[in-house]
Amino acid sequence: MHQILICLTEQHDWRLVALGGAVCLLASAAAISLFHRARAARGGARLVWITLDAIVAGCGIWATHFIAMQAYGPGAGGAYNIPVTVLSLIFAISVTFIGLSISVSTTRRVLIAAGGAVVGGGVAAMHYTGMMAFEIPAHVGWTAGTVTVSILLGIVFGSCALFVAGRGDGLPNALGATVLLTVAIVSHHFTAMGALELTPDPALVVSGLSIPPASMSFLTAGAAVAIIAIALVAALLDRRAKGELGRQQIVLDTALENMSQGLCMFDAEGKIILFNERYAQMLGRTGMSLTGRFLVDVIREEQARGQWTGDADEFFARLVADAREGRTTTDVVTKFDRSIRVVNQPMQGGGWVATFEDITEWLEAQAKISHMARHDALTNLPNRVLFHEQLEQGLRRAETNDQLAVLCLDLDHFKDINDSLGHPIGDALLKEVGRRLKATVGEHDTVARLGGDEFAVVKVGRSEEAAARAMAGRLVEVISAPYEIDGHQIVIGVSIGISLSPQDGVNPDELLKNADLALYRAKADGRGTYRFFETGMDARAQARRLLEMDMRAALQRNEFQPYYQPIRDVVSDRVVAFEALLRWKHPERGLISPLNFIPLAEETGLIVQLGELVLRRACADAAAWPDDIGVAVNLSPVQFRNPNLIASVTEALEQSGLASGRLELEITESVLLQNSEATLTTLHELRAMGVRISLDDFGTGYSSLSYLRSFPFDKIKIDRSFVSELATREDSIAIIRAVTGLGRSLGIVTTAEGVENATQLELLRREGCTQAQGFLFSQPRPASDVAMMLERPQLRAAG
Repeated sequence: MHQILICLTEQHDWRLVALGGAVCLLASAAAISLFHRARAARGGARLVWITLDAIVAGCGIWATHFIAMQAYGPGAGGAYNIPVTVLSLIFAISVTFIGLSISVSTTRRVLIAAGGAVVGGGVAAMHYTGMMAFEIPAHVGWTAGTVTVSILLGIVFGSCALFVAGRGDGLPNALGATVLLTVAIVSHHFTAMGALELTPDPALVVSGLSIPPASMSFLTAGAAVAIIAIALVAALLDRRAKGELGRQQIVLDTALENMSQGLCMFDAEGKIILFNERYAQMLGRTGMSLTGRFLVDVIREEQARGQWTGDADEFFARLVADAREGRTTTDVVTKFDRSIRVVNQPMQGGGWVATFEDITEWLEAQAKISHMARHDALTNLPNRVLFHEQLEQGLRRAETNDQLAVLCLDLDHFKDINDSLGHPIGDALLKEVGRRLKATVGEHDTVARLGGDEFAVVKVGRSEEAAARAMAGRLVEVISAPYEIDGHQIVIGVSIGISLSPQDGVNPDELLKNADLALYRAKADGRGTYRFFETGMDARAQARRLLEMDMRAALQRNEFQPYYQPIRDVVSDRVVAFEALLRWKHPERGLISPLNFIPLAEETGLIVQLGELVLRRACADAAAWPDDIGVAVNLSPVQFRNPNLIASVTEALEQSGLASGRLELEITESVLLQNSEATLTTLHELRAMGVRISLDDFGTGYSSLSYLRSFPFDKIKIDRSFVSELATREDSIAIIRAVTGLGRSLGIVTTAEGVENATQLELLRREGCTQAQGFLFSQPRPASDVAMMLERPQLRAAG
C-alpha cells in the first residue's frame, strides 16, 4: 500500500492525473447511459447500442491508461510499441463488449454482476497489454501481490457498477454506476502502476516500431476528444430518446388509465413493473403498494385478510413457469361477485403481461341468449330445441329396465279463445297452462312448449305406461278446470297423445311422431282425453293426409255440392224450408259421408272455402224455389270467426237475388261459447240484414238458456238425441215439453231434428213443437229433387 501511495504522489504529474480521471468519468457516464439505452432496445437495435457502448467504454479505458502513463514521471524517456498499443485498444473494446452483452441480455442480477466482472477483467487485460507496449531502457518487473489486488479491484468495482446500473435507469442508479465504473478503472490503473518495478539498463534500446511520448500525447488527446464527441452524441441521442420515451410514456399512461381492462406487467421473477388503476380497482388493491413488489407477496397479504383462497406459492409458481415456457393462459376468476377473465401473455426477454376484463355482463348476456334460444319467451318453459336435447339425454340415461314416456298435449278450443278475447288473453291463458303443467308433473319430468297451443312432457321411470296414464288423467283434469283471467272465466280442454320407449321408438323424432299420431286419435275420439300410440295409427294418419289432399283437389274439380232435406211445419203439414247439407261425390270412392271429411276440413281451415261454396249455391238454388220456401245453411265455428263472413253473406244474396228473409243461418253453441262482444256484433249485423239466425243442437252445450238471453234467436233446433228416445224415456218428453214451452214464451220457432217415425211426430205435435225434420219426410237429396219433395212432402227414404 505504501508503494502505491509513493507511486501516486511522487511519480505522477497530478495535472495529467486529474485530466485522465475526468476523461475516465466522462467515458464512464457515457458508457452507463448507453448501457441503459441498450437494455431498453430489442433485436438488432440492441446489438448496435451494445457495440457503441463497448467502443465508448473501451476507448475510455484506453485513453485513461495512456493519459495516466503520460503523467508517470519515470517513463518520460520511454516509447510505445505501436502494434501492441493497438492490440490493447482492441482488447479493451472486445472484452468490454462481451461483458456488456451478458449484462444487457438478462434480468437476473447475478448474471448482470457477472457481466460487470468481465468488464472489470477487460480493464485489467487492456492495462497489462498496454504496459507490454511500454518500451524504456530499463528492465520491467512486477510485484505479484499488488498485481492481483489491481485485477480484483477492477473486477469487483466493475461488477458493482453494472449491478447498480441494472437496477434501473433512474438518476441515482446512473450516478452510482458511473462513479463505480470510474473507480474500477482508476483504482486498477494506479494500483497496477504501484506494482511496477523499473531497473535501468543503458544497453537496452527502443525498437523502431515504437511511438515517442509526444506523438502518444497527440493520439491520446485525439482519443479523448473522440470519446468526448461520442459521449456528447450519445448524450444527445439518449436525451432525445428519453424525450420520446417520455412522450410515449405519457401516451402509454393515458391509454392505460383509460382502458376498460385492467393491466399489470411482471418481470421474469414475478415482480410488478407496471399496472393501471383499473387493475387495482378490479382486484381490490387500490390501497396497497404494488410497484416493485412480488406478486406472491401481494397475494399473501390478501390471503392474510381473507381475500384470497388457495395456495399462493403454487399459483405464483405456475404463472412464472408458464411465462418462462412461453405459454399464454386464460382463466376466469371471481372477485367481489364479478367474473373477471385473466389473460397472461409472455413477453420477450422474460416476464408477462396480464390483462383483466370484467365479463360479468357479457356472461349474463350469453346466458340470457342461451336461455332464450332454448326456452319459450312466453311461458319460460323449454322450447322444441331444448326439449329435443333433453329427450335425447333421457334416452341415453334410461337403463335397461327403464321406460320413457312422451306426452304431446294440444289445447282444445284455444283458437276460439284467442280469436274472440284477443291475443293478450290467449297469452295469459298459455302462461297459466304452463304453470299448471309444471305444478302437476314430477320433479324430474320435463315440460316444454313446442309452439302455439302445443305442449309436451317427458317422463322416465320403471313402469311409465301406468305412470303416464295416471299423469295424462291428472293433466286432462287440471287443464280443463276453469280459468279466471282479466275478468273472463275461460274453460278449455286438452287432448293428449302418448308414446313409450323403447316399444314405440328409440329416438326423439320417432317418439314425437308417434305421440303426435296418438294425439290425433285423441282429438278424433272427442277431445278432452288421452290415447296411447298403437300400431296402425301411422296408416290412419297417412289416410288422413291423403284425404286432405283429395279435399283440396275436389274443391278444384267442383266435386262438392249441397243436398237438401225438407223442414216441415207440424201444424200445416207442409214444407216451409230446406236445410242445405254438404255432400262429396268422389269419382272413385263415391258419396263420402260428412262425418269423414267435415272434422278434417275444420282442422285444416278448408271449411271456410266449403262453407262459402255451400252458401253461394244454396242461395242460388233457393232463388228458383217458391217465395215462401226458405233455405237453412250451417255455419261452422271456424267459418264464423272469418272476418269476411258478413261480406260473403252479402255477396251470396246479391249474386243470387234471394231475399235475405228467406236465408236462415244455423250456428251451434260452440260459436257462442266464445261469448265475446265481437260474436254478438256479427250476429246483430246479420240480423239487421234480415237474415234469420237459428241455434242448432240446442240442449247439448254448456249453458243454452244464457245464450237465449244474450241474443234473440229466430229458431232453436232440438237435437236428435232427445227426439230419438221420445217413445221410450219420460225425461226426453219432459225436455221436449220444456223447450217447446220456452220457445212459445219467447216467440221462438222450435224445430225437432232426426224425426224418423210417425210416433215421434205425433208426440212432437202434442208437445207443441213448431217444425220437424228427418228421414220420416226425406233423406237429403240434390237440388234437382226439391220440386219432387215439395209435391210429396212425406216421401220416406228408401231402405
